[in-house]
Amino acid sequence: MTIARVLVFLTVTLLAQTATAQTNRIDTISPMGPELAAYGRYAIGVRTLSATDRNRIDIVHTREGGPTVRADRRFTLEIWYPASLAPGQRPGGDYTVVTRDPSVTATLHGKAVRDAAPLASDGAFPLVIVSHGYPGNRFLLSHLTENLASKGFVVVAIDHPESTYDDQQAFASTLYNRPFDQLFVLNEMARLADKSSGSFIAGLVDVSRTGLVGYSMGGYGLLNVIGAGYSDASVTGNTAPPNHLLHDRAASNPELRKPADPRIRAAIAVAPWGMQTGFWDAAGLAGIRTPVLFVAGSADTVAGYERGTKAVFEGAVNADRYLLTFVNANHNAGAPIPAPAETYAYSERLKSAPFVHYADAVWDSVRMNNILDHFATAYFNLHLKLQAEMASYLVAPASGDLKGFPSRTSVGLLLEHRSPK
Repeated sequence: MTIARVLVFLTVTLLAQTATAQTNRIDTISPMGPELAAYGRYAIGVRTLSATDRNRIDIVHTREGGPTVRADRRFTLEIWYPASLAPGQRPGGDYTVVTRDPSVTATLHGKAVRDAAPLASDGAFPLVIVSHGYPGNRFLLSHLTENLASKGFVVVAIDHPESTYDDQQAFASTLYNRPFDQLFVLNEMARLADKSSGSFIAGLVDVSRTGLVGYSMGGYGLLNVIGAGYSDASVTGNTAPPNHLLHDRAASNPELRKPADPRIRAAIAVAPWGMQTGFWDAAGLAGIRTPVLFVAGSADTVAGYERGTKAVFEGAVNADRYLLTFVNANHNAGAPIPAPAETYAYSERLKSAPFVHYADAVWDSVRMNNILDHFATAYFNLHLKLQAEMASYLVAPASGDLKGFPSRTSVGLLLEHRSPK
């Protein structure tokens, strides 16, 4: 009888959890969520755009010792922005997305309204560019993209060609293309922001106040964009692109010693990949001068922690930087959306449930998302909007909770700061 009751209890619990998961919401704010995780005052619009970078180096079709192949590189971009809703138009909308198992799609629910009119009354908003991991897609950090748009940012997330769930190609392509992709999207947004472009974002976005967010391989590309040149050892490594092409962005290349793009005022690197495999060294990391907030799990087995993200944090000696650590979290520290219900089932293709691609064994995803949204709000408001009062949210107290956290809810978080050398 006792065993039967236990089984009933477990069944009811599982059904309740499944019902909750099936909502697939990306906009949930936990009762324990920190202050700045709450959505802002703006309604949110979202649109999908295509963009093409002409005549880019084609890593997939370039062979060692052979000619460098070039081809057009085509992007799908998702743009979230402060919106002006029409009478009777209510917040909310769905996203149909490809999951880690590309044969499985999921429907996500959020607050953005598809193709809503942009808000024209509050001037131009700062830009935030979001770059996913390998593999991933433009919706992987959509909890953050919506959240920031509600607070007065235009946010663009990239589908990186040859690096998405349904278009995953050789790793060498991702190694080479990430920084070029991020810089292309910045320039494309600048083109579209011009009042003569005819784009819906013309006059809506101020690219001179840009922030970058990169997760995993997105963080790898981000570090290079803000000045961290690749090591010479990585240029010739086993996984390197052919013909030493990575030297284009290496620390030993004089061209990379120029200051990073001044339009990029701040960056958030979540579990940036590469330190543990030798892509970064002291000389390369010394090139970073852009303010950076690093985010990591202390048990990260993909990008590493002590010899990974934390080592990058310590090595970026010429930058003002923070390190936010989720104690005992693995690689999925804060960035991925909660695992969609459609990913709970076992995948023969992956030999596991796609769920594990999104989730963490210790931390709740909604809670981690809320924490990342909170710190991203403070960080980008500080650096892109120059709201000096936001600096107080980036101070670790000698005891007690971090500012903005309900009592006893910042346990498990470590926040460190280093000034430029």
